[in-house]
Order: sequence, then C-alpha cells, then structure tokens
Amino acid sequence: MNTIDEWGFVTGEEEPKPGTDPQPAPKPQPATGTGPGTGTGTDTGGPCPTRRARADTDRATTTPIERPTARPTTPRKPRAHRPAPTAHEPYEPQRAARAALTRILEPGDETAGRWLREMGPVALWHALSQTDVPPPLGAGLTKIAGLRLRAARARPAADLAAVAALGGRFICPGDDEWPGQLDDLGDARPIGLWVRGTANLRIWALRSVAVVGARACTEYGAHLAATLGAGLADRGWTIVSGAAYGIDGAAHRGALAADGPTVAVLASGVDHPYPRGHTELIDRIAEQGLLVAELPPGDHPTRSRFIQRNRVIAALTRGTVVVEAELRSGSLVTARRALALGRFTMGMPGPVTSGLSAGVHQLLRGEATVVTDADEVIELVGSIGDLAPERRGPTLAHDLLDPVARRVLEALPARGGADTEHVARESGTPRDLTRGKLFELQSLGFVQRCGECWELARRVNSTEGSRRGGT
Repeated sequence: MNTIDEWGFVTGEEEPKPGTDPQPAPKPQPATGTGPGTGTGTDTGGPCPTRRARADTDRATTTPIERPTARPTTPRKPRAHRPAPTAHEPYEPQRAARAALTRILEPGDETAGRWLREMGPVALWHALSQTDVPPPLGAGLTKIAGLRLRAARARPAADLAAVAALGGRFICPGDDEWPGQLDDLGDARPIGLWVRGTANLRIWALRSVAVVGARACTEYGAHLAATLGAGLADRGWTIVSGAAYGIDGAAHRGALAADGPTVAVLASGVDHPYPRGHTELIDRIAEQGLLVAELPPGDHPTRSRFIQRNRVIAALTRGTVVVEAELRSGSLVTARRALALGRFTMGMPGPVTSGLSAGVHQLLRGEATVVTDADEVIELVGSIGDLAPERRGPTLAHDLLDPVARRVLEALPARGGADTEHVARESGTPRDLTRGKLFELQSLGFVQRCGECWELARRVNSTEGSRRGGT
C-alpha cells in the first residue's frame, strides 16, 4: 500500500511528547573505550527522531549539552528524489493528489468530476488508491476496479519532478495562474493542467482565440489560417489550437512567424509530441509559447482524448474560428462546445463546391458568424472600440458630386453633344443653374465644350485610379 511519502505529500513526522527527551547529561567522565560511545559529533537536525535520539545518547557520554525538556519542532527536509518546496508548499497534498488523479481519471469524466467536487482531491485519491477505504458514493464495482488498477501505477512525485525537469509545472484550480473561464465546464473541468513554457497561462488566455479546422486542408485553408494567426498575434491576441496537421499547424506557424503568443493544447503529455511530424513545431511552441495538457508526462493520445481536448480549447478562449471542416469533423465539436459555453463561434467560408468547407457552411447557417480576417474576429471577441474597418468599394469621382451636378451630368447623352437648353430640360434644372454646373463639371474633367454644345469627356479617372465603368 502506498504511504503518504510515496504520494509526494509534504508531511511532518511524529514528534516526541514534551518531557520525554533525555535530561541534561551529567558532568562527563574521561572516555576509556573505543566504541561508538567515545565519539563526538554535532546534531545535524536530521528528520529521523530515532537517529537523533541515538546520537544524543552517544554524545551524552562525552560532552555536556544544555537542552530544553521539549525539543522544538524542526521542519522536515525534502527527500532527495523530490524538489525543494515551492510557493505551493501549503497546498502540496492537494496538488500531489490532483497530479495522481490525472493519471487515474480520464479527461472530461463528469462522474469523477462530481466525486472530486464532493470529496476533495485527497479523499478521492485515498478512495481510489486504498482498498481499505470505501469507494466514492454510487461508484460501480467495475469502474472502481479499473480505476484502482490505474492508481497502482500513479507516482505523482515522479510526474511532478519530470515536468519540473522540462521547465514546466502543474497548475490547479485556485492557483494564480489558473484560467477561471475553465470553471464554466462544471464537473468536466480539468483536474489540473500540466504546462510547459514561461508565460502565464491565465494572462495569455484573457485575450485568446481558438483557430481550428481540417487536418487534410487545402492550400486555400492553410493560407487563411496562417494569415489569420499572424494577424491576430500581431494585434496582441493569443492563438490557441491543438498542434495537429493542417489548419492547427498553419495557425500556430502564423503566430510564431509574427513573433506572437500561441498555446498548443495537447491530447498527450507535454513531453510526448503528437503528431510526431510536428515535433519541431511543438518544441518551438514550448520555447516561444505554451504547451498545455490534462494528461501527465509520458501519456499518449487516444481518440476520446482528442475529443475531450477540444472542450478545453473552447472554454479557454473568447471565441473559436473554424477554417475548413467537413461535415464530420472534430473542429465542429470544438465550435459547438464553444457555442454551448456562450463563446463566440465564427467560420471562414470557402468554395461552395468544396467538401472541406461543407461543415463550416453548415455551421454558418446556424448561429456562427462569418469572418474573413483578423480585424473582423477582433471586432467580435474584443473590447468596446475594437472595430473592424468599414468595408466598401473604391470611391469614384462621380460619387463626390453634389446631387444637382450629378443630375446634370446624367442628362448628357452617351454619344454626341447637347446644348444648355436640352440639358436643363432633361435634368429638370433651371437654365442658369444648369450652365453653372456644366462649367463645374468641365473643370473637374467630366464634360467638355464643343462650340455651343456639351458632351461627356472621353475619359474620367476615379479618385483611386479606376477607369469609368471598370473596377
């Protein structure tokens, strides 16, 4: 049976009761032997009361020691296999229990999440790891048997040391770095998160957008995802995705190329890059961004773990953008989970003939919003005032004319000319006003005068260099 030390908990050893320590030693006599009682030593304050008592007895035969009747409590030193206590020391039992539970329980298990909420991490860990402790209330015998098989291999101290060796950490609900929006998942909330990278996950998640999509994407989709990732990162937004092939990888690369923040939520341990073909990309994300996983170091992905990983992506971010997805796609699971959590759900449309965009188009027929670039995404998920620039076509010189001048211009025939009387009659404008407007139009290059007649100029340029009638 596991002991409290094997779990990685920080606990003190039982101290002797006051008044039971050896009394001050009598005045020593000259030593005459060569046995252990003749040595002199220094009390090192080690953690073992037995060794301390034996050392005190040995020294009592040689050197007088002034000692109080009750030994003051000495803090226990960490074992050699465990790193020194950190800032989380007061919560170490809960942290170690949660670390153990990540190896026992599957991500997103709402029944186990209810047990955790009702019992607390330490009590639940005891119930799953010790046969002499009653199982959680309402737990099935088959499920408990399986969980206890997993509990036998749980070594949270080793897992915590392994992630620390990678420069990572294990964060729990209640920590300063814990993103509070994950609590929206209720009993499906992660037990804890294993994190690699130096940035603060909670701070980065405050301004984050998920970009997901098809693994077997087209060049069009990869271009959109990379451009979107770079555009959002350049505006200070964090790109969150799953580091998979296709859209995920393109979005991460776009953010990295813009030297911006990006977070990869893995369906494996943070020391187990998956897919293998993205090992270099995942290593770059660990250096420049953050790797996040619910599974402990060394664990491998499964189909169900990919699905459950998507709920973390949806809950962690302000909104989810889907770039290319078939009708049966895990990306749509992420988008619909984001919608259920009250997050913004967006899609980038593609060709209507493309099966890789059929899932996105189906999503857009529901409650998702069409977006085409980073500005439109930020307008939805950003703060008040983060507005996308107004979309409009080129401004033509004709658009800048006042209504009377425009009416006079339209009264001129397309071919040939007309005198002032004809133009005034066709435009319904007094003759003197028509004559004044024709001179204005002449100065602007719209019309030209040929004797007593007026005709349209042969070429009129727009304010943005567009030809009349062209684009």
